[in-house]
Amino acid sequence: MTDGSFTLVPAPMHATANDGTWAPSQPVTVRTCEAFLPAARRWARDTLAAFDLDVAVTTSSGDADVTFDIDPDHRPGGYALTVTPDAVSVSAADLAGAHHAAQTLRQLAGPQAFRAHAAPSTSLTVPCATIHDHPRFGWRGIHLDVARHFVPKHEVMRFIDHAAAHHLNVFHFHLTDDQGWRMPIDRYPELTTVGAWRTHSQVGNSRPPVFDDRPHGGRYSKDDLREIVAHARSRGVMVMPEIDVPGHVDAAVTAYPQLSSVGDPTTVLPTWGFGRDVLNPSHENVEFFTHILDEVMEIFDAPFIGIGGDEVPTNPWRQNPQIVAHAQSLGLSDVGELHGWFLAQLADHLQEHGRRAVVWDEGLSALLPRSAAVTSWRGIEAGAIALKSGHDAIMAPEQVVYLDHRASDHPDEPIPVGFVRTIEDVLAFDPLPPEVVAAHPELEAVARTDVLAPFPGDRPVAVDGQQGALLGAQAQVWTEHLDTPRRIDYATWPRLAAFAEAVWAPHTDRTPGTKASAEFMDRLASHLARLDAMGIEYRPLDGPHPWQTRPGITTITRDLDAEMAKAGWGGAGGLHEDGDGHAWTASQ
Repeated sequence: MTDGSFTLVPAPMHATANDGTWAPSQPVTVRTCEAFLPAARRWARDTLAAFDLDVAVTTSSGDADVTFDIDPDHRPGGYALTVTPDAVSVSAADLAGAHHAAQTLRQLAGPQAFRAHAAPSTSLTVPCATIHDHPRFGWRGIHLDVARHFVPKHEVMRFIDHAAAHHLNVFHFHLTDDQGWRMPIDRYPELTTVGAWRTHSQVGNSRPPVFDDRPHGGRYSKDDLREIVAHARSRGVMVMPEIDVPGHVDAAVTAYPQLSSVGDPTTVLPTWGFGRDVLNPSHENVEFFTHILDEVMEIFDAPFIGIGGDEVPTNPWRQNPQIVAHAQSLGLSDVGELHGWFLAQLADHLQEHGRRAVVWDEGLSALLPRSAAVTSWRGIEAGAIALKSGHDAIMAPEQVVYLDHRASDHPDEPIPVGFVRTIEDVLAFDPLPPEVVAAHPELEAVARTDVLAPFPGDRPVAVDGQQGALLGAQAQVWTEHLDTPRRIDYATWPRLAAFAEAVWAPHTDRTPGTKASAEFMDRLASHLARLDAMGIEYRPLDGPHPWQTRPGITTITRDLDAEMAKAGWGGAGGLHEDGDGHAWTASQ
């Protein structure tokens, strides 16, 4: 770990401060191998903007102020960075490592490096150092829900910028839900002309719900989405889109009623949680969604595509004789197995096109093809079971890394919902904690390996009898109660910086009160100046600013200790319904 001379977040594996500084004069020459050209260009553009330096990037041989070279001896995503008074040298085994080195070099240059215009009397000065670094996990993700509240394109790209600055490398783009459909599909245009808008929205999470009278909506164009993908790629971030099925589909069903299992007219859902309807899992509707996925694959080049699978009430199927007969014709023992069958059809379609499905943990079943990865959100137990059954897994438990949950019990916390999850709590996140490993001892080696996999797209699918890989972990930002980019900033930061440390750095005890926790909080206090320079309206360490509060909104909160005592890492999240047929999850 770092010797404490730097305030880098996440902390590098090994860092040594040396005497002197690198303070180049203009012009600055960057020499790079072809493979690392995107990372070299990214650093050059950021540096030009922040310090008004002329920076030239070349792939030709010769002397240079900054060099990017391939060294196959580094681990996947790892790098070495050496800063002397005369020059900077970067070596890495892959482009991911070059991107991480460029971001570390940027952090070393101080907060000004994160601004887009040179300040008076500022110049590029970097402390001399020797750094050797690599990530613990290949999948270091952040999820953003743009279905509950639409996030404009430029704000999505800003969100990705901030994640990349902290070595996060997967952006899970939640594009569809009951409350809105955000991706245009040429074959089915009403998904956005109808499904992208709702007439009003719930405020808070009281029951019965309270509403505003403000219409809400938004959609991206396909060019917008291509731009987001390219923007992320230039920063070393993979964009994984999600089309959520067969539940969370009220927006789609409103646009195309033939998708319904219920048959009653519906509207784009104005409440949180999820609607009563689910997709009719007919062969025709499988084809409908394979057509959608074909258009998704045209835009998004990621090896993984999210297809949801969470929170699927089966009562609409059980009450529909045609659907019951359909399940019987497929040889299923229960109509509820249509959940797994439907997801399997889409996962197989993706696999035929060289892609892999990602499902939320309720989607795990014997019918799910081994190529599909499982995101464990209700806890960690489901992820452990997925690993043992041969599926790759991403740990994203709501008990720790749902950043829309309240950050404290501060009386002015805006729209406080869910569990209290402080910065220190998120920092202490362990994707496979000892109590889970004790119940699944065969996962001991998986739990404590420093580098578990190369970039997830390079991971081969497990064969029969082989465990899946713990690809990594992911934090979630759901936007039911985050209706503006400012509110997203407040909920996300600086807790996402703590998450970045937890999934990058080697395994150690970071529970509150430990030396590692205290050391991180010291670094974070200095790192906040970088967040300021990025323009992030983060939550102050001692509580919200007055303008960040939301007084007068009724909320229902949750008791983490009580839920853990009841359900442990199996999770208490699940399906709930009131007498009026409104449905929600425990996390709401």
